[in-house]
Amino acid sequence: MDLEKLHEYIQKKWSNICQIEVLQDGDEIYHAEWNNFVQEDCVHIASATKSIISLLIGIAIDHRMIGNVNDRVLSYFPQYSVKRGEKTISDVTIKHLLTMRAPYKGHGEPWTKVCGSDDWTKASLDFLGGKAGISDKFDYKTVCLHILSGILSKATGMKTVDFANEYLFHPLGIVKHENFYTTTAQEHKLFITDKTPRKPVWLSDLHGLATAGYGLCISALDMTKIAQLCLKEGEINRFQVISSQWIDEMLSPRLVEHGFFTGSFYGYLWWIIHPEKKIYAAIGDSGNIIYIDSIKRITVAISSYFQPTVHDRIGFIENVLLPAIQKYPRHLA
Repeated sequence: MDLEKLHEYIQKKWSNICQIEVLQDGDEIYHAEWNNFVQEDCVHIASATKSIISLLIGIAIDHRMIGNVNDRVLSYFPQYSVKRGEKTISDVTIKHLLTMRAPYKGHGEPWTKVCGSDDWTKASLDFLGGKAGISDKFDYKTVCLHILSGILSKATGMKTVDFANEYLFHPLGIVKHENFYTTTAQEHKLFITDKTPRKPVWLSDLHGLATAGYGLCISALDMTKIAQLCLKEGEINRFQVISSQWIDEMLSPRLVEHGFFTGSFYGYLWWIIHPEKKIYAAIGDSGNIIYIDSIKRITVAISSYFQPTVHDRIGFIENVLLPAIQKYPRHLA
């Protein structure tokens, strides 16, 4: 497939793609934009936000602001009142949240109760625990991961976005981000579904704590900087932004043995696509992805506006995109 046919194929089958950036050995070999987006525009990357939060937790641990992943969640919320009869929550650790093995009460995602509350962290804590206890069962969640943002704020004394700007975005040359607030359910829905270019913002609760499971708006160009950080074991321009120990731990594959994702591998809020090939990814709804092949030294970032049903981006990257552009290296659309 030549590049012209590749672009036609993307417009026809992957019409919500806004930007693609591909690097090999740190050099850009391909970029292209669609849907009236330019290279610097930001897109809501949905659940790929989770992987950025994992990096921030690691940085906070490196700086001894957070003890370690085995710290109990409630140790950061001493004022939280545990409900009568609730015994499990006291044993839940940061690691349980990072690996999607934290126990929750009820089923599904309590979007309305959390996002409609005055305190999203407290509302999320109210759902943590339950009579079933800690089973180490994989249970993929989004909204209640807000607890991690609360932990970051308590541990660092900073708002999530401010910590990200100072300790992650600025060292990587990523544009400064600001909090974005919504006050109604309609505004919240519009933030998620808007198909137009965004500013560099991060959806936040009314206390200024950025959402941990979704909500970051960033360009594919800046997503590649995150990818390069991971590829280079946390070091950029001879500066250790995050320890190589955290990168290794974060990307250690853990087999998912239950539920919809059975047979998949998960690290600390990163999907391990091919453990034996050392390929991993930050994946968000609508096809947003940061794809890293650490052996071939290739990184791919794809940003996409909201679309309810999106085909497999991994298959697209491995079977269509990379074979096409590697025939025409150093192509800039």
